Parts: sequence; C-alpha cells; structure tokens
Amino acid sequence: MANKIGPVFRRFIQTKPILFFLTLFSGTRRLIRRMYGWVIGWSQKPQAEKALGGIAVAESSFFPIPPDPLLIAMVLAKPQKYIRFALICTIGSVVGGIIGYAIGAGLFETVGKWLIDTYHLQAQFVTVGVWYENYAFWALLIAGFSPIPYKLFAIAAGVFYINLPLFILASIIGRGGRFFLVAILMHHFGKRFKDKIEKYIDILGIAFIVLIILGVWALQFIG
Repeated sequence: MANKIGPVFRRFIQTKPILFFLTLFSGTRRLIRRMYGWVIGWSQKPQAEKALGGIAVAESSFFPIPPDPLLIAMVLAKPQKYIRFALICTIGSVVGGIIGYAIGAGLFETVGKWLIDTYHLQAQFVTVGVWYENYAFWALLIAGFSPIPYKLFAIAAGVFYINLPLFILASIIGRGGRFFLVAILMHHFGKRFKDKIEKYIDILGIAFIVLIILGVWALQFIG
C-alpha cells in the first residue's frame, strides 16, 4: 500500500497548479521544516511528555499551535506508548478547555475578549453562541474533533453558561477521539510511512493550516 501511495502523491504534488500553489508558501514550508526538526528533537527528550501535556493545555485555552505535531513525532519515536501519549494529550486538552471555560465565565471582559480579538474570531464567536442555543453538545463534540480552534468554543461555553459536566463530557469524547485517532494511525502506519511523512512534512503542515483556516471560515456561514 505504501508503495502505491507514494508515486500517486508525488505525481499529484508535481502538477502545475499544485507546484504554483506551493511556491506561494515557500517561506512557510521552510518554517514548518525547522519546527518539525525542533519537535522531533523534543520528542526524544525526557521532558517530552510534560511538553505534550503543556501544549495540549495551552492550545485549548489560549495557544495557537495544536499538540498534534508533537504527538505524531512522539508516537513515531516510541510507537509502543501511543495510548499513553494520546491519553496525556486528551487530559491536557480537557484541562485546557476547562481553563478556557473559566476565562469565558469569569474573565471574558478582560482576558477572553482580548483572546477573541487577537485571533480575529469575533464573527465566529457570535456563530458559536447561536450553535449553543440549540446544539450545545454536538457543537462541542464536532469542535473537539475538528481543526476548528477549540479555545473559541471553550471560552464561549463559559460566556453562554453551558452546563459544565456536559462541556467536560463532550470535550473528553471530541478531543479524545481526535488524539486517539492520530495516535492509532501513527502506531499502525507511522513506521511504514515515516519516510513519506518526513519528506512531505512541509506540504502536510500547509494542508493542516488550510484546514484550520477553512474551519474558521466555515463558521461564518453555518449558523
């Protein structure tokens, strides 16, 4: 299967439209490669698990970079610990979500509003409020699993007084589903596709950034 996917993917990225698109992000691609090297270095250190948990906490409450790249690198480095790494990510992310909830419930006029303005999520924040009126649990579940910034939903949950146990349950299922899926895929296929992942990490990184942008953009039109 790996032998089939490689040539197909290579032919796809060598088409003229894709090559032109990638040239527009040459600087971003170099930055992603440097960051990937830094992440790989971290994944080998004794403090890697603490870093993974810390990033997971921060990303769900205020930090822009998700823990997925470090999770992927750590599972590739130590595939036998994939369940442990996914669990650390899930617990950290849920804790971070609770911090985001607290920011929305008690510090929105200062910290919360500043975060929403910093990430230019004002319109999306209003949309999330509409979602919470009718589909609170499902909105949280989808947001936890998708590339949509979860900090937005966590802060909004506090502002709109979403039931806290409901919020925690949806966070566990959504965030856990995402991180365990990533860990399981890397555990089963990471070794086989490691060379491909490292070769095309810059392109995969751009694809992930595009997914986040599309997710945020889609929030403006789904109400």
